Amino acid sequence: MIKKYLNSNVSASLNARIRRVAMAGSFLFFLMCAASVSAGTIQDHAGRDVELPANIQRVVSLAPSITEIVFAIDCQQLLVGVTEYSDYPPEAQNLSSVGSYVYLDLEKIVSLRPDLCLAVKDGNPVAIIRRLEEMGIAVYAVNPRDLDSVMAAVSGIGKVLGAQQRARQVVSEMQNRMDKVQEKVDGISQRPGVFFQIGVDPIVSAGADTFIHELIGLAGGRNLAGGQTGYPRYSVEDVLALAPDIIIVTSMNRQQVFDKVVRQWRQWKDLPAVANDRIYLVDSDVYDRPSPRLIKGLEELLGLIHPDMPAVAKEN
Repeated sequence: MIKKYLNSNVSASLNARIRRVAMAGSFLFFLMCAASVSAGTIQDHAGRDVELPANIQRVVSLAPSITEIVFAIDCQQLLVGVTEYSDYPPEAQNLSSVGSYVYLDLEKIVSLRPDLCLAVKDGNPVAIIRRLEEMGIAVYAVNPRDLDSVMAAVSGIGKVLGAQQRARQVVSEMQNRMDKVQEKVDGISQRPGVFFQIGVDPIVSAGADTFIHELIGLAGGRNLAGGQTGYPRYSVEDVLALAPDIIIVTSMNRQQVFDKVVRQWRQWKDLPAVANDRIYLVDSDVYDRPSPRLIKGLEELLGLIHPDMPAVAKEN
């Protein structure tokens, strides 16, 4: 009985110490993201002057990509709200939802009492952003259009949240991984034609002004929809005329839709992608969400487009 009592007390004491260390670590983690932020005016990526509060402790992310960036720079403890589909990392799903990034719930945002909202220039409704500012809530906007501006967004958010060092590390890691891919594709003579299929009915692809187009090019492929902009629609006959070497399919309902698409394309046995069994399924969020995970998409594309090329080390 005495031994059992001593063991239980030792265990309780040890657990208490662990909890104290964890709490101290969490508090230090919080200070790393909050303490270095000082009040003042800063220009955001939309060219607006933003008056930052002195001590940012409560942040609302207004896009899934921004949520990913905040987690990537280890400032997730500041987040009190996120938009729908903020599902990466999984812990983000535990935060309060403020609607979709296109249809923001103003009342919900205000109820969370944020010191700062992080927005995207293209996507978030301007009227809501203005209303938030009229109510005294600072809004800092980023404008990711390509990989370079995604890295600029990481740096900008890191500066605003006082996590410049971690943001620099994330950007450096992204650049290093990009450089490794480029080393492998430099000088290649064969660039397979890639049809990146986003929609099934109708068939939709990604044009020249998209992240997907940039990733295909960097990974050593030719985007067959690159002659158009935005997200153009195609008929089956259009795709057959393009004769893609590779078809890459992405969808929210992944496996079910993928099986349907593969069955549809396999009717056309002379299509190079069908004849060579080169129809692939990928995660849509990794390819068109402007976050550090775009580099994962780039590495994955390199492996799909050039399977005989030695793979680069992949990271999450």
